[in-house]
Order: sequence, then C-alpha cells, then structure tokens
Amino acid sequence: MSSIGDLCEKVVSGGTPLTSRPNYYLNGNIPWLKTKEINQCRIYGTENYITQLGLDNSSAKLVPANTVTVAMYGDGQTAGRVALTKVPLATNQACCNLIIDTKIADPDFVFYFLLGSYDELVARKTGSGQQNLNAQLIKAFEIPRPTLFDQKAIASVLTSLDNKIDLLNRHSKTLEDMAETLFRQWFVEEGQENWQEHKLSDFADHCKDNVAPAKNPGKMFHHFSLPAFDSGKRPVVEMGSAILSNKYKVKPWTILVSKLNPRFPRIWAIGETVDDDAICSTEFQVFIPKKASLYGYIYFLLRSDDAKDGLAMAASGTSGSHQRVRPEDISNIRTSLPSLNLAEQYSLLVMPSLKKIWANSDQIHTLEKLRDTLLPKLMSGEIRVEL
Repeated sequence: MSSIGDLCEKVVSGGTPLTSRPNYYLNGNIPWLKTKEINQCRIYGTENYITQLGLDNSSAKLVPANTVTVAMYGDGQTAGRVALTKVPLATNQACCNLIIDTKIADPDFVFYFLLGSYDELVARKTGSGQQNLNAQLIKAFEIPRPTLFDQKAIASVLTSLDNKIDLLNRHSKTLEDMAETLFRQWFVEEGQENWQEHKLSDFADHCKDNVAPAKNPGKMFHHFSLPAFDSGKRPVVEMGSAILSNKYKVKPWTILVSKLNPRFPRIWAIGETVDDDAICSTEFQVFIPKKASLYGYIYFLLRSDDAKDGLAMAASGTSGSHQRVRPEDISNIRTSLPSLNLAEQYSLLVMPSLKKIWANSDQIHTLEKLRDTLLPKLMSGEIRVEL
C-alpha cells in the first residue's frame, strides 16, 4: 500500500478569476472546471472557459491531461467524486488536482481506485455544517500499489468497458440531436403564420396519481428521482420505509417533466417498459399523451428551445437552479401545427430513435453493473488480469 500523495508529482488546487472582470472570461479558450462537473467521469470539455489573463491574475492553475481531480467541497453528493481530465485545464479552488507520477503509477488506475472508494472518501469529510474534504486527507488516502504493468492491465479492463459505455452514450446523444434538428426544421423553420396554435394540454393529460410509499414499508419501489436523472442512472430501487414523502405514480408511456430550473429542464421519456411499482418525485410532473401516436412529438416539443424559453419566462423563485414553474405552466406550453397528421408523421420517424436510445440505456446499465462488480475484485487482486 502507498498513500495517494506518494504517487503524485504534484498536488494542487485551483482558483476562480474575478467574475467582475469580463476580460477574464470573454472569449476564453482555457477550460475551467467546477466541482459540479466532477461526476465519476472523464473530462473532455467544461461548461466555462477563462482567458490567459484570467489564469494569470488568479490562483487558478493549468493542470495537464490525465490529472486525477477530486471534488473537495460541494452540496449533496459532490464532495468525494472524482474525474480524470483528458485535456489540459484549470479548476476552481474546490478541486484537488492529483498530477500522477507516471513512472510509478497509472492515472487510470488511480482514477478507478478513487472512483470505487467514494463511500470511504465521504466518511472522511470533516467540519461543522457542510462537511468537506481537504488536500491533506486526500494525499494521505491509502491505495494498493501493484506493479505499473499490473496497474495498466487492471485499468485497461475497466477502460474498455467505459469506452463502450461512452460509445453508447454518444450514439444516443447523436440520435437525440438528429430528432431535435428535425423538430426545429419541421415545426419552427418551416412553420407558417396560419398554423393553428395549441397547448400541451391539447395533446397530453397531466396525471397526479398520488402514492404514499411509507404506508407500504416492506414494498420495493422504482423511484424516478432528480438525483437519478442528473447522474444518468435508472430509477433507484428503494424500500417504502425509506421514502417518507408522497410521490406520483409512473405509468407506461408517460413523460416526466421537472418543475425545477426550467431553463434546463429534466425531461424523462419512460416508454412502455416500466414496473407497476414505479413512482417519481413530486418535483416531476407526469404527462401521458392522449394519443400514443403523438408520443415522440410531445417529448421533443418539451425539449425544444421555445418550450424552455416559455418555462423560463413563467418561472418564479430565486434565480438559477432554485427557480420553479407551476404544473399549469407546463400544460400551457404553446405550439403551432397545420394538422395533427404532421405531428404524427414526426413521431413515426423519431420513435425508432427513441427505442434505440432506451435499448442503449439497457446495455449501458448492464455494462455499468459489470464494471462496478469487477472494480473492487480487480483492485483487491481477487481477479487478476494478464495482457
């Protein structure tokens, strides 16, 4: 065993250029990573970029590709999460950046070890109020130290699974992008002033079948939650006794739309394969098409820029991620059509893509389970790999 610090050339945090200085951000080309983007993943790009001037006039530091980055602070489940940078980038001060000495350690091996050690990292958080990690705790964290050859062999198995997962995710993203482009072309760019205006409520019913899981303490529920959506996971399986608040029933062929942060809404297409015990957070609103032939149209209508803009204008509450919309604001989303037939034609075209996305999701779930099962066995030496 070694400490994480023993395997590093350098351990650094980062910094945040003054947001009051536009020239530190405007037209920046240096990726700048925040902890909310660290999610047990590889980082190929970031939400924000800074300029060289911003880098030079702050405590932000440029770290090389293949730096292992650990979130030290963050709400909810953020602190303790890990990422592997695949491009040079800078980070904010809440990131602990482990620049690995590649003569003695493999960055992918360190990344996977820390990914599998999330619960143990979380257990070491300290402080009153919001508990956090710090660089000293992370540097002192112990890690197995097989030969560099064996490290690379272990990492190669896990990387091959993640590469397949990444390929499936990118395929699903391409299918979604193509369907969104087609929606924009048919219903926005080629739209006519004489088309009839409709509301979402003309096409879909808002369902509010309440469920009280706590009244069924021994029953297992498939819970479509906001954290599950945000992490790209399937619904979490939970015991009724652990779910204290009321939920909504999720039926086949429903679409879930979150009330929270409407500019970047969470929209979940459920499809036909859903368990009888499926429920969702009341932050999600459940909509079911009045005609099954409109399912694809309704889903991509909800994902359209016009729908996002309309919900953002209707939002109330504090700024940013704490804004919410009322269910009736979702029902009042506007759209224009020459006839329902065009919407049905669109659905017919995009439904094969949606079904392929669901199939990809099933395969991703299987591969993730395999990876998560293999990871501790490979790290402990219970399973050995030969290249």
